[in-house]
Amino acid sequence: MKILKICLAIVVLVLAFYFRTPLLASLRPFVFWGIIVFSLGLIAVEIPVLKDNSITRQSLISFLILTVTAFSMSATVAREVKFNSTKNAVLSQEAKKLEHLGQHFIIGYRDFDEIKTLVSKRAIGGIFITARNIKHKTKEDIKKEIKSLQAIRASQGLLPLWIATDQEGGIVSRLSPPLTQLPPLSTFVEGKGKIEVNKKVVVEYARIHGQELSELGVNLNFAPVVDLNKGVINPKDKYSKIYQRAISADKNVVAKVGLWYCQTLEIYRVNCTIKHFPGLGGVYADTHLQHADLNTSVQDLTREDWVPFREVMSNSGGFTMLGHVKLTGVDRDTPVSFSKQVVTGIIRNSWQYDGILITDDFSMEPVYGSGDGLEGATVKAMNAGVDLILIAYDTDLYYSAMNALLNAEVGGKLDREMLSKSQKRLDSGLQGLRG
Repeated sequence: MKILKICLAIVVLVLAFYFRTPLLASLRPFVFWGIIVFSLGLIAVEIPVLKDNSITRQSLISFLILTVTAFSMSATVAREVKFNSTKNAVLSQEAKKLEHLGQHFIIGYRDFDEIKTLVSKRAIGGIFITARNIKHKTKEDIKKEIKSLQAIRASQGLLPLWIATDQEGGIVSRLSPPLTQLPPLSTFVEGKGKIEVNKKVVVEYARIHGQELSELGVNLNFAPVVDLNKGVINPKDKYSKIYQRAISADKNVVAKVGLWYCQTLEIYRVNCTIKHFPGLGGVYADTHLQHADLNTSVQDLTREDWVPFREVMSNSGGFTMLGHVKLTGVDRDTPVSFSKQVVTGIIRNSWQYDGILITDDFSMEPVYGSGDGLEGATVKAMNAGVDLILIAYDTDLYYSAMNALLNAEVGGKLDREMLSKSQKRLDSGLQGLRG
């Protein structure tokens, strides 16, 4: 019985350290109360053993269990208090301050009332809608919710929110159903001879996405994937699965299909998002859960992987999503999504690109578990020339990230010129949605 209690105390201790990590975002309330209830239960059971004041093996074990359990419960409560303090600090800021920095965040959610509060306080620039947000809802229900948020923005005299989703087709079709479930784009282009022959099919595919998303009120789609298919298959890859999502192994095919897709979406005033720069086709690790390096030289990437990115970036108004892999030939220490050497040095300065850059989800391990941590990565991304930070999976992370920007601005650690340029890019993009 004592062994079972010791094991339970260790489990509670581990959960106390990890319950605020993104991996437990969907279970966090249950884990929190589970830790409290089990801790109190263990304490109640073990205290009587110590009452006889005799030092025995049993009493020493009980003392150890009590110590570990009390520490776990205290650490859990302290972390929860810290989170709520940070949340309140953000929400109590003046609307102008929140609006100024909040425009750089697109946030996923589990609680619509929470996201409505953030919109009301001008604290975010957009929302991310995924499968969990549309369960048991009709198209009309989804449309109504989006309209209610945009109505708040309009009443504030602000430009519209970015309403984003992940509707690639194939295995990543977050709004299907109720939207049409389409196969991956690769179905229509691989091994079909001259790609121009299939242009009508690709355009029709994009038309379905563009029209259906526009009718809902979605104005930003995280598609297409323009990573090259290099046939890399990792049996432990739970989420990335680029080999199933990539359009083709041929850079020219991907460039043409990606551009046709983006230009078609624009007809419906839906922005596309090409992803995941600098190209994840040759990356073995799943960057949702692991740190990863891309050791390909800049010269080779320029000849191959970056061809589709450059083509779409030069000929459409689409966004570019920055992945969390480290481009070791340029910056061995920092993932691309917040690397100044890559974002400022290559994309902004060398390529002279002035379009909108958005990060992949900052809930992912290479960011959250980096040496900079979520807060440091957020500040670095803004100073590097990134426009939008995506926090899709774990809404709670927004408050720490936003608080980091607020503190950095007060401390003079945010590049004002970068922020000013970013605001102009975002304003221009949103004005385009109004026609």
